[in-house]
Amino acid sequence: MLTDSSILVTGGTGSFGHTFVPMTLAKYKPRRLVIYSRDEMKQWEMAKLYGHDDRVRFFIGDVRDKDRLSRALNGIDYVVHAAATKIVPTAEYNPFECVKTNVFGAMNLIDACIDQGVKRVVALSTDKASSPSNLYGATKLTSDKLFIAGNSYAGGNDTRFAVVRYGNVMGSRGSVIPFFLSLADKGILPITDARMTRFMITLEQGVDLVWHAFGNMVGGEIYVKKIPSIKVTDVALACVPTASHDIVGIRPGEKLHEQMIGSEDAPHTYEYDSYYKVLPAIHNWSHDPVRIDSGAPVAPDFTYCSDNNTEWMSIASLKAWVEENRHSIGKI
Repeated sequence: MLTDSSILVTGGTGSFGHTFVPMTLAKYKPRRLVIYSRDEMKQWEMAKLYGHDDRVRFFIGDVRDKDRLSRALNGIDYVVHAAATKIVPTAEYNPFECVKTNVFGAMNLIDACIDQGVKRVVALSTDKASSPSNLYGATKLTSDKLFIAGNSYAGGNDTRFAVVRYGNVMGSRGSVIPFFLSLADKGILPITDARMTRFMITLEQGVDLVWHAFGNMVGGEIYVKKIPSIKVTDVALACVPTASHDIVGIRPGEKLHEQMIGSEDAPHTYEYDSYYKVLPAIHNWSHDPVRIDSGAPVAPDFTYCSDNNTEWMSIASLKAWVEENRHSIGKI
């Protein structure tokens, strides 16, 4: 599907873009792959990695700027929407800015994609959008709803929208693993709560899920990959086994456990071998046999949370992953 196509990634200089771009170039050989973002320095640094490849283009722009988006999307077939204000405390203390990027930016992208005749759009979401307890999660839930509704908003146009949702990305910039590793020489790691659990997914798995969504989507689906959970105390032990732990308390807006699918979505959720699919309640789409395909309905009280997960990552497994990927952890 993506072979010989034109693809644009919003927020493409982030952790996801740095993994999506080389993987997609290698597997699908697109005609053009456009990085759309507002940080010229990050674009300049990333461009040095692809100076020999004229398929990779860079476009300075902000998702808040609808006119700029429309220009960038000219001739684009597929879009991955990765741009967002993501840091929970940053969103809590800068709420207007978070809404402008995560909500108004989503609206701008939906309009521009429809107007420019983009074929398919996959938006990246987060566990925090499920039963949100902070502003970041609330804006991403709103964004998810906008992209889902975009399929009917498109009217007679052929543009289709879907969402992929996943939790903590292992080793990404600003996440817990590089944070713990940066404190290795201190001998003490701050732990918010000893009971805390998190989902764990690699960037490569995230890219695979986006590829799957592009090939599988009819429009309006939320894809949730099955991934393991781990206790935050076990993450600390895997990263710095000799460090002691200092319980510092949960930050404003932070959850004790991550949730990908809440009970309110259970009536519209279907299970597959390696993922779940939440279908839209609007227009009776959750009962559409084409969208359901081979999926099996989950239990009426089903939730997918990091504390009730059936799959858990061991300390040894995470430690081995950290050692294998130490050179790249926290770099992108």
